[in-house]
This record gives sequence, structure tokens and C-alpha cells, in this order.
Amino acid sequence: MFEDFIYVLTKYDVWLWRGFLLTAQLLVISVAFGTVLAIPLAVARVSKKVWIQAVPFAFIYMFRGTPLIGQLFMMYYGVGQLVANIDGIQDHWTWTYLRDPYWYCLLTFVLNTAAYVAEIMRGGIQNVPGGEIEAARACGMTPFTTYRRIIFPRMWQMIWPAYTNDVIFTLKATSLASTVTLIELTGAARKIVARTALPYEAFISAGLIYLIIVYVLTLGFKMIERYLRRSEKRKDKLPGKIKPMGV
Repeated sequence: MFEDFIYVLTKYDVWLWRGFLLTAQLLVISVAFGTVLAIPLAVARVSKKVWIQAVPFAFIYMFRGTPLIGQLFMMYYGVGQLVANIDGIQDHWTWTYLRDPYWYCLLTFVLNTAAYVAEIMRGGIQNVPGGEIEAARACGMTPFTTYRRIIFPRMWQMIWPAYTNDVIFTLKATSLASTVTLIELTGAARKIVARTALPYEAFISAGLIYLIIVYVLTLGFKMIERYLRRSEKRKDKLPGKIKPMGV
């Protein structure tokens, strides 16, 4: 088995490398754009006006309440089929992109990530101490400035561990891209199995790469978490109150 494992790593290293690059690309773009989209959704979710909450609530409820693989199939086979049936679309220059499963996978992962991150952010915003928000208003800060200087920094401090977990969840979710013909890391492992009939060696190789990615992500996010919590460490280092004599 060890010889077969070495054989897979050396003979099909290019396939695994390309699968890793596609997995990393899907992860980075999904997390980046999903986080940006989640910010206005989270702000709308904490609004006191019901009609502002309604649309983001429905969006988040739909994407959190349905399986990711179902969303991926609906996007690729459903929306993709509707696009393909548009008259003249196959002769248009956009058809080069619209027929590519990569874009449907990416859109699904971005929207799914946005839904989960938005709900995490909503909890963080609602847990920001009210006294800090009132102090910002008393200083004459506008709502935009309050969010930028008070609410968002405190929110990130509180939600960072949960956000880290969601990024790792998104990494594992990218493996579903292989179900719609994308050859990412899991897809590369399946391709190796079809060529060599060595399932254990192929999937163990892919699993080790996933573990390395998770380790690097965890290490990087831990460093960012320490940076976000630097203000709390400074408070802990402040001298305590001086006790009166005789107490």
C-alpha cells in the first residue's frame, strides 16, 4: 500500500496540484465576495423596520435551510438550462462563460457563504455593548461612522472564531464542485481512482492536502485573531485600582 501511495503522489502529482489550485481559487473568491455581500445583509437584518429585514431574512433562510448540493444542482442544471434555452445565446460571446460549470459553482458558493456569514455577523452586531453605541452617538458620530469605527471592529472581535469555522466549512464544501464536472481536489482524486483503481491511496492523498490547507488557514486566522484582540490585552495590562491603606 505504501508503494501505491508513493506511486499516486509521484505519477499524478500534476492532477493533485491542479485540483489544489482550483480548490484554493474557489475558496478565496467565495469567501471574499461572500463576506462583502454578507455585510449589507447583516446590517439589514438588525434593522428595526420589518420591510428591510424581510428580503435578507428570506435569502438567508433559503440558503441555510437547503442542502448545498441541491443549491448547486439547481444553479447548474436549473439556471444553466434556462440560460441555454434563450434564443441566440449560444451565438453570443457570453456563451463561453455561461456554459462553463465553474461560474455556476462559484456563484453558488458565494451566495451560500454570504448567507452563513451574514447570520454570524448579525449575532455579532447585536452583541456589541449598547453603551459603546450610545457613547458614539453622544460624540456626534453618524450611523455610518458608528458602524465603521465602533460596531464592525467589535463585531469582528466577537465573531472571528465562528467566521474561521465557516471558512473551513467552505473549503470542504468546494469538494461538491466535482459533482458538476469540475476537477478540483476531490475531483482529481476521483479521476485518479478511475485511472488506477487505487481509491484509498487517491483519497488519502487528497485528504492530506485538505489537512495541510486547514492547518495553514487555522494558523493564519489565529494570528489575525490575536491582532483583533490586541486592545483587550492592553486593557489586561493596565494597573489595577490602588487599595487604600489599612484595607
